[in-house]
Amino acid sequence: MDLKQIKTLLEDAFNKELTDGKKRHIVFWYDDDGEFKEDIDSLELENAKILTLSDNNIFFVKYQLEKADTQSNYLIYAPFGKPSSRENYLLDVLKYSMEFSTDKATVIMRDLNVSEDSLKSTFRKYIKFFNNKDRYKIFKSYEIENYTEEIIDVAVLSALCRLPYPDFDEVLRVLLMEEDFKSNKYLEAIEKFGRTDVLWKLADKYYGYTDHEPDLEKLAILLLVTNVSYSLSGDIPENWRKYISSKKADCVVFLSNFMNHSLYSESYDRLANNIEEKLKLSEYIKNWEVEDYIRCDTFKVFDETIVKKLKEQLVADIGEFEKYRDIIQERRTKHWYNLYKYEYECIYWAIDLFDFWKRTGSEIKQYSPLEFMEKYSKEYYKIDTAYRKFYVSFDRLSNKELLMELKDKVENVYVNGYLNTLSIKWADSLETLKEDWKIPGMIMQKDFYSTYIKPFNNRGERVFVIISDGLRFEAAKEFCDLLNRERKGSTEILYMQGSIPSNTSIGMASLLPHKSISIDEEFKVYVDDIDSKGTGNRNKILNNYSKESLAVQFTDIVDMKRDEMRKFFSGKELIYIYHNTVDARGDNDKTEREVFDAVEEAYKELMALINDLVNNVSATNIVVTSDHGFIYKRGNLTESDKITKGSIEDAYENRRFVLSTKPLKLEGTMTFGMEYLLEPGSNLKYISPRGINRFKVQGAGANYVHGGTSLQEILIPVIKFKNDRSKDRKNELRKVDVKLTSITRKITNTISYLEFFQTEKIEDKRIPLRLKVYFVDEDNNRISNENIIIADSKSENYEDRSFREKFVLKNRKYDKTKKYYLVMEDEEETVEKIYERIPFIIDIAISDDFGF
Repeated sequence: MDLKQIKTLLEDAFNKELTDGKKRHIVFWYDDDGEFKEDIDSLELENAKILTLSDNNIFFVKYQLEKADTQSNYLIYAPFGKPSSRENYLLDVLKYSMEFSTDKATVIMRDLNVSEDSLKSTFRKYIKFFNNKDRYKIFKSYEIENYTEEIIDVAVLSALCRLPYPDFDEVLRVLLMEEDFKSNKYLEAIEKFGRTDVLWKLADKYYGYTDHEPDLEKLAILLLVTNVSYSLSGDIPENWRKYISSKKADCVVFLSNFMNHSLYSESYDRLANNIEEKLKLSEYIKNWEVEDYIRCDTFKVFDETIVKKLKEQLVADIGEFEKYRDIIQERRTKHWYNLYKYEYECIYWAIDLFDFWKRTGSEIKQYSPLEFMEKYSKEYYKIDTAYRKFYVSFDRLSNKELLMELKDKVENVYVNGYLNTLSIKWADSLETLKEDWKIPGMIMQKDFYSTYIKPFNNRGERVFVIISDGLRFEAAKEFCDLLNRERKGSTEILYMQGSIPSNTSIGMASLLPHKSISIDEEFKVYVDDIDSKGTGNRNKILNNYSKESLAVQFTDIVDMKRDEMRKFFSGKELIYIYHNTVDARGDNDKTEREVFDAVEEAYKELMALINDLVNNVSATNIVVTSDHGFIYKRGNLTESDKITKGSIEDAYENRRFVLSTKPLKLEGTMTFGMEYLLEPGSNLKYISPRGINRFKVQGAGANYVHGGTSLQEILIPVIKFKNDRSKDRKNELRKVDVKLTSITRKITNTISYLEFFQTEKIEDKRIPLRLKVYFVDEDNNRISNENIIIADSKSENYEDRSFREKFVLKNRKYDKTKKYYLVMEDEEETVEKIYERIPFIIDIAISDDFGF
């Protein structure tokens, strides 16, 4: 206890002018309950000595006052009540002395500047609380200006819960965040030093919780069940009804702010999982329709069940794809979505795959090779992307068994439906070329330098060429979109007819400037008579076409600092950078299952590389391409996937092709001459299985292959990026705008709906915006639930870009003369998160829960 106030009062008494012939002041202080017994030794008075009375020293005190020291001022402290006159042996001294009377409640109130005497009884109830210096310090730090009984109650509870400010919502949150309700350290502190009856009285007042034997678990059940009843469309179980609060609005707002708070969400999850088991919710939800609980996010079982039902309907081939997408769209803004993120993503990409195949499968007819390439680059590639993205998410699942049936269906549709159909039709189309590997109307990979790169050299412009080994067209298309959303500049993707065999040695050679390409007896590839393998040799080849050229591996520059990079590229005008993440992982039997992960990793590396080139060496022109694509399927290969060829002499053999100068007739294969690339008159032939089959070769690793003629292997991407350093906003990245379209700025009901609109669709340089939206008062205290808006629609349709959000306000008195604010907060911003803050008037005539 801080004795400053007592010290001041006593010293004022001792400093008073002496009257009636007195020579000194003697002050008696009878402390009825001995409240200051522990503190008296720490009290030091400037102009008085202190004597403490006890049962055994009364005559000593009398002797000290009347014989030993008759000049000094004295404070006589008695840790007991004043004796009756008959039993008071110091009565004669007391008659010519002063009496000082106070209690701890009074001292506390003086120390806290509380002048309202009616609050003394409230403070007296908390004497035990204030007897501890640390607790008193916390209470005092709240700097409360206007005291009431409830404010004192809440402040005491807050201090016992070690809160930095007094707030009953926070008290409840802290209590509910503890794992064990039975041995809750904060509740134990309230029981010892506070008042549990006050805790439950406030829980009743603000959340409608009342019980003859109140406890935290039942309070938690009430809050969570009430929250479910708010968002559930169907009937709530009969035996839950007793847990539905009469103050729904406050319960909903409390739970919303609890579950969505970054510091509390884990604790909320633990609490909700505990209560979910006690409610046996999984037994009830089996009989409910998804539409009944589509907006419920109180418990994780809602998402778990939705995932199961979507999976079952996809496996059963019901095919309501738009309905499934809408369900996933709705769940994206819910609390438990991130826990089931990969399950939802698996389902989303499975929906895309099935939907694309359903729409395009019957349309895969007999086209010319050029038409096939155009259709693949515009539509068919999306199925390969959906398959790849499905497995990226599937491989991250902690419980793969849940979606194993869906995986089998994805595999069946992709391989037996899409891959087989497309590869057969495409092979038939290629046979119209009559063994001449030249598709009329297509730019060939061997012409890459002369078509895309040489014009930069002719204009004296520096150009960076990034060759990512194995980056097939569909993956490059996704990366192009990512790059377009990441950097200011113009980005476009084109494609070329890849060289055959679609392997690294031929592909890399084709991308280099050259007058001639040749293959020797050992099947080494030469460019202008220089071995094209290795960075050093490629550097020599480039130097023959530009003295200011450079070939370098990505791994040699990835860790360079800005000054190192500037020095390294100084004076260079033609730079080839070789990147190998996809093929390095896929072309290895031990890691081929990771090839789709490698694609995701490649995106990050390529993005970081381009950022470094732009930021560190002021790169303006960057071209990203690949040497070849690939085919990958996850399922086990069967004998029907393989072609037996036997041993062939004087030939280069691979799972996907054979190079030989001898005429070969193998069933189920296609043959093309190599004159398209080599010197005229070359008798070297390229033989590859039709479709996606492999040659039977000993050894592991056949799911990932390249070298053949499939569209996935030979459609080579060319991404052209031109950085824009101008002030023109044309190529500037910008998030789409979201506007509140509701005309009224006045709330008249506890429940209100507001309309929002994404003003433009996602395209080109317009990227998504994610907002948290909620109401606050003038002091920035939240007074509503929180809604999430994900503005990422690519639709032209107005309705697809509209959002109707439901807001629930706390059930309290609102002052219509004050300002309240709708806050729109951009979660992704690190500094200025407030996207918009819109003033509102709240004029609710009767504050109740009638809106529920």
